[in-house]
Amino acid sequence: MKFLIDECLTLDLRDRALTRGYEAAHVAHIGLAGTKDWDLMPYVLEEDWTLVTKNSVDFRGARGEPGEGGEYAEVPIHAGLVLINSGKATGVVQCAMFDFALDKIENELGGDLVNNFIEVDIDPDGSFVAEVFEWPVS
Repeated sequence: MKFLIDECLTLDLRDRALTRGYEAAHVAHIGLAGTKDWDLMPYVLEEDWTLVTKNSVDFRGARGEPGEGGEYAEVPIHAGLVLINSGKATGVVQCAMFDFALDKIENELGGDLVNNFIEVDIDPDGSFVAEVFEWPVS
């Protein structure tokens, strides 16, 4: 897997992925800063990136109806999507959430997110929780 980190997340996520042995880039480092979601999608799909973003609704659609909207709604096959619902959390928290997602991907999904997405949230008690969805939603 190779991860493309969206500009809404800390630049440190790129380094986190590299440290764990993945290929990774941040949109700010590859000339895509300021690119609208719909304009980013062709690049993500063509280059087989697993996108990491906190713009969950923009990419997966409404929480109660994932796949009914969002940029991935009409995508038949993709390299995966990682949603880090960190709100206004610091870069340190975003990194911890990304590590949590990577642990789940490696240990529970066999290191493969093709046609899946993982969504990480912060529980009211401060712990992280993750939910994995098949995509397109069946």
